[in-house]
Amino acid sequence: MQVNEEIRDEKILLVDENGPIGVRSAEEGMQIAIQRRLDLVKISPNASPPVCKIMDYGRFCFERKKKEKEAKKKQHVAGLKEVKLSVRIDVGDLNTKCKQTREFISAGNKVKVSVKFRGRELQHTELGFDVLDNFCNLCKEFAERDGAPALEGRQVSVVLVKKGSKLLDKSKLAVKNKKDGSDLS
Repeated sequence: MQVNEEIRDEKILLVDENGPIGVRSAEEGMQIAIQRRLDLVKISPNASPPVCKIMDYGRFCFERKKKEKEAKKKQHVAGLKEVKLSVRIDVGDLNTKCKQTREFISAGNKVKVSVKFRGRELQHTELGFDVLDNFCNLCKEFAERDGAPALEGRQVSVVLVKKGSKLLDKSKLAVKNKKDGSDLS
């Protein structure tokens, strides 16, 4: 925004808190602003003639930052947390990871659960799928799967969301559409 002496237009539409004053020269607008001990601010540079408002520019900036800060406080972005498991995980460790997942989900986050294969474990990927199934069964009272487990390179993973959330994966959507008799393809 152009303020005070930065405004070099010949004619401007002058506005104050009560409404439009009229078309004046930029110098005349500056004189009126100085008399009122305020600033002249160009608020609409693309208009013909440009619109300039007489206001307290410092206060305007302060209030704008305050509103942005309040808006930022009120928004909540659901993050994606990750829990890593292995094929040879023991029951105690599995329960600990389940408690950790409960905390993440109760905080409003999604949780990506992954099992990484090392060495020859990659030849027995069904063990990784079994570990994920066991883990999902432990977490089924507070979380549900958002899609089927997928093998990605050297790991298999699934995303868990809060139970009862409105997220539907493509396979559930396809089943729902078949029941309704509609097809989105």
